[in-house]
Amino acid sequence: MDDQASTAPMHRAGPYLRHQRAMMAPPKQPADWPAPRRRVPGLRRQELAEAAGISVEYYTRLEQGRAPRPSREVLTALARALGLTAAERDHLFRLAGELPPEPLAPDSEIRPGLLRLLRGLDDTLPVTVHNGRLDVMARNAAAAELLGPLSSAGRYRRNIVHQGFTATARRILGDDGAHRYTRWATAELRSAMGRYPNDQYLRSLFTELSATSATFRSHWAQGEVTAGRSAVKHLRHPTRGLLTFQSEMLHDAERDHWIVIYAPAE
Repeated sequence: MDDQASTAPMHRAGPYLRHQRAMMAPPKQPADWPAPRRRVPGLRRQELAEAAGISVEYYTRLEQGRAPRPSREVLTALARALGLTAAERDHLFRLAGELPPEPLAPDSEIRPGLLRLLRGLDDTLPVTVHNGRLDVMARNAAAAELLGPLSSAGRYRRNIVHQGFTATARRILGDDGAHRYTRWATAELRSAMGRYPNDQYLRSLFTELSATSATFRSHWAQGEVTAGRSAVKHLRHPTRGLLTFQSEMLHDAERDHWIVIYAPAE
């Protein structure tokens, strides 16, 4: 790879670093120290380089777009030194030609605006929210009526993968629908474990299903991961009988939350 190709991403990231550095407040000095003269706003290159643990010469080349693409460790150190938000850090990674870091865990709280949306659709559309560990975080009234109550006990009572291997799933989905769901759920678990490889909750869920379900073991052996986020589902409503829905899954990537909307199929 020639030098021009290896430094190309920094022509995009360099100006962003320079802008963020200029936006930072200079370090505070003791009251009895004379205030240093600063020709430009923000931190000096040397101050930022020291905070990031890299040489000022190397940092200068990064800003000027003359350095090879930095490692992920250097980008992480720069983001920390600049006090970037998660969104700003991810933007820096993309500018430098790197994928943003994966979150260590899904966010534990749903956005308040999303909760208001769920309540606003109580009488219109079933909507559920689950996280990247595949646990249901919220359901509106229409979804609770359609899908029935959650199990009152058990570690995995909120888990949409575990739910697929229960008698309740067969009652709501029918035999064919339950078979398709368990295949999808197994692939979804594989995807989640790839995203969070050290997550003990997901590992223990895998261990339990492997030990208790021949269907799960059979699906798992196929090695599938999920891709489709849109599907037609036939669900048995407790009072209205079999209903057909267009299911759409929307992703809040920053929090790793999934919003599932069940729209009546025409």
